[in-house]
Amino acid sequence: MRLFRRRRDRQTRRAARPVEDVDLDSLLALVADSLGYACAFSADGGTLTLTPDEHAAGHTVRLAGLRAEARRRSREDWPVLVSGHLSHVLATAGEPFDACDLDQVRPLLRTRLQPAGDAETGVVGRHLSADLVEVLTVGYGEAARPVRPEEAGCWPITAAQALEEAMGNAARDGRLSVEAIDLGGATALRLSGTTGSATGGAAAHLRRLGDYLRVPADGVLVALPSRSAMVVHPVEGIEVVRAIERLRLFAQRECDLEAGGLSPQVYWWHGGRLTLIRADLVSQDGQVRLVVAPPQAFARVLASLAARPEGGPGG
Repeated sequence: MRLFRRRRDRQTRRAARPVEDVDLDSLLALVADSLGYACAFSADGGTLTLTPDEHAAGHTVRLAGLRAEARRRSREDWPVLVSGHLSHVLATAGEPFDACDLDQVRPLLRTRLQPAGDAETGVVGRHLSADLVEVLTVGYGEAARPVRPEEAGCWPITAAQALEEAMGNAARDGRLSVEAIDLGGATALRLSGTTGSATGGAAAHLRRLGDYLRVPADGVLVALPSRSAMVVHPVEGIEVVRAIERLRLFAQRECDLEAGGLSPQVYWWHGGRLTLIRADLVSQDGQVRLVVAPPQAFARVLASLAARPEGGPGG
């Protein structure tokens, strides 16, 4: 009888939790205590409740995304990860949404372009070009904030899918206005909108340039000097060389005029990708000149344009 009971106990005993989860829970409890909070885990380990004292309401912390992010990190990174996550949960406790609940926040997702050097660490995003980062945000208008991996890790979709949904939301916010401008011998189109739509959806509108103008096979030049507008010039003839110069000077002026300007550089939008065309202002012998270093693929396009009759578009 004793052997039978022992066997039955083994069969009904709950499976042991992964040692990584146990260790992470210990670290969560330690960090919570250092922040002045008591903590209690749910029976399944899926949530943690932080309570400042016995009379106050607790803050519920979803742990699925944090556990997934911890599995991608080395254990040496766990203290910073856990401390940052719990501090973030407490700092955003007053938000009118739960960022870990995709059903709540799906319509609030947008993207925001930032210089790569200014982009925060520990947020969901991807490079749009070598020097521009597309960051996933959640929230309302100017109050929108970056999404952390521990939050996105709770969703039933990947971060890449969330970024695509965010760009779709931005595109649905409304069309940009289109205005032809003269850049001193080079014509261009200025696409602009409210700060909310243009800031959140520059990448989304780039992907829908065909809704605003005829995009040639060789793409377009793009300047993104601010978060409220972008300026484009079709790549159709050798005059594009002059357009690079004019766009670069224009972008520099616009960037200098607006606090928090985005980029003074010129880019090539082609095949669904944004590529930096580095053009630097160099002072030499008392004169300032522009030195352009096009990427190899764009240099081949320039050579092809130069070989066409009168620099016109190909057949």
